[in-house]
Amino acid sequence: MAQTLFINARIATMSDESGYGLIDDAAMLVDGRNIEWVAPMGQANLPKNVDRIDCEGRLMTPGLIDCHSHLVYGGNRADEFELRLEGASYEEIARRGGGIVSTVKATRAASESELLAQTRPRLEQLLGEGVTTMEIKSGYGLDCESEIKILRVARKLGELYPLRIEKTFLGAHALPPEFFGQADDYIELICKEMLPKAHAENLVDAVDVFIESIAFDLRQAQRVFDIAIELGLPIKAHVEQLSDLGGSVMAARLGALSVDHIEYLKASDVPQLAQHNTVAVLLPGAFYVLRETRHPPIEALRLHQVPIAIATDANPGSSPVSSLLLIMNMACTLFRLTPREALRGVTINAAKALGLDAVVGSLQAGKQADLVIWDVDKPSELAYQIGLNPCAAVMQAGHWRKPLMELAA
Repeated sequence: MAQTLFINARIATMSDESGYGLIDDAAMLVDGRNIEWVAPMGQANLPKNVDRIDCEGRLMTPGLIDCHSHLVYGGNRADEFELRLEGASYEEIARRGGGIVSTVKATRAASESELLAQTRPRLEQLLGEGVTTMEIKSGYGLDCESEIKILRVARKLGELYPLRIEKTFLGAHALPPEFFGQADDYIELICKEMLPKAHAENLVDAVDVFIESIAFDLRQAQRVFDIAIELGLPIKAHVEQLSDLGGSVMAARLGALSVDHIEYLKASDVPQLAQHNTVAVLLPGAFYVLRETRHPPIEALRLHQVPIAIATDANPGSSPVSSLLLIMNMACTLFRLTPREALRGVTINAAKALGLDAVVGSLQAGKQADLVIWDVDKPSELAYQIGLNPCAAVMQAGHWRKPLMELAA
């Protein structure tokens, strides 16, 4: 395969322990799908007879990673958005049969082709901002056929578009209406039929559970996680979003890749995340849309050096967001992350949340050549600007996804 040499770039490698890993005047050689080397221009042995790209001082970062999304769903919930503005809480709407269950009805009624058509504009928006890896959860089907349908659509998106799609089974997202008052029976269905069938069809890269008063308790979550672990699948958890049920600690002790939301996580429980190398995934879009006021324990996460990732949580109810750049700004403005923490949250730490940090998330020798060239001077500009997309070029696994010929030397 061809080699590509990048010169005169400001490269935020994200390869050090806490910073940008910034090389102000850098060169990088891509050989086939992978990065051969990254070095300061003054120290690099620049090969000849290769494709040469002069970045003219532009910023280069790893490809962005959206590590928590519910991108595939039917319909929308604009009416509930209006209800919340009139005073109804997220929990009240859910208990009245709205929320997740209303999306379940629309998703069950849609065909695979209809779901694919509805999802494509959302995905294309994210691709346009330099997203090269995307996690997509099921969870809006809540029966075997519909959950598998969602995961098939997620897989199809990865076939149609040049990006990596990680598929997460979230059958334990909410209790379907036909199982009202029978949560244990529904969990039994997940464990004995839904998850094994999805896994057998090679549709599952990880397993998630929503542990909350309006969803599932610790005992029920444990049953699902036990099956996932038996199948050799990594686990993740929606936890401590509306209350503290101890889900983060339980999931971390089971080796969870990440615990997500965590607004109600106690600071005293954060060391458990550090001990078990579990990533904290913050979802400021849901915090913003639901007008929450309880912040995640940011200082405790920093103190105990827990990796912090951020993601869109793209979904029709609590985070109808299709912009990871906007999420970076929200993380800084609402949660007081620094721009450096925000960029790490959508690159190397997001890769860790998906178990992919050995492959993507930073620009280092041996890693896949997923990269974005931006029309900005400093990394902080990516989190600073709202509504402006400075993405100039995108490379995915060594192939141009969005080339700009004017960059060619």
